[in-house]
Amino acid sequence: MRLYVEPTGSSTAVDEPQVDEPLVDALAALGRSLVGVTVRTLDALDVDLTMSQYRILVLLVSQGPARVVDLAATLRVHPSTVTRACDRLARRGLVARRTGESDRRVSWLSLTVTGRDLVGEVVRRCSAEIRRLVAVTGTAPDVGLIDALEALVAAAGEPDERRWRQDWERCVGAAS
Repeated sequence: MRLYVEPTGSSTAVDEPQVDEPLVDALAALGRSLVGVTVRTLDALDVDLTMSQYRILVLLVSQGPARVVDLAATLRVHPSTVTRACDRLARRGLVARRTGESDRRVSWLSLTVTGRDLVGEVVRRCSAEIRRLVAVTGTAPDVGLIDALEALVAAAGEPDERRWRQDWERCVGAAS
């Protein structure tokens, strides 16, 4: 059974640059592998958390307190989807909800200390597994590869590691 359909014809826009398909294939496989690392980490922690719920927690680290509508826009889902996920996260004590000061119809979400600690543990364990995988391959650091990966992270709108750590420090202070 085929899991996806190979494109027929060219789907590349006229002004879109051509990309190296083996590179795209390798990065797609890497992406699936890294999702697997995260899923296995969540399973090992026995936290009963979906990847979508975990993504909300990660966004609250990097973006700080956020409105449901803003999280929905970032995730490209309907606000009701985020509301339901955040209801579950709030029941588990991972996020806190507060009403906006100027508009009581607006709900702001932030990480609790428990949510912050869970994200920290997942990141720590995932990083350890990635370190193990890099060591197993014996791959030497390559500045060009590191630059390319950092550029992909930036293009995806994600914070680099330096920024992630800064956001983490801010998050730690906000959740205490």
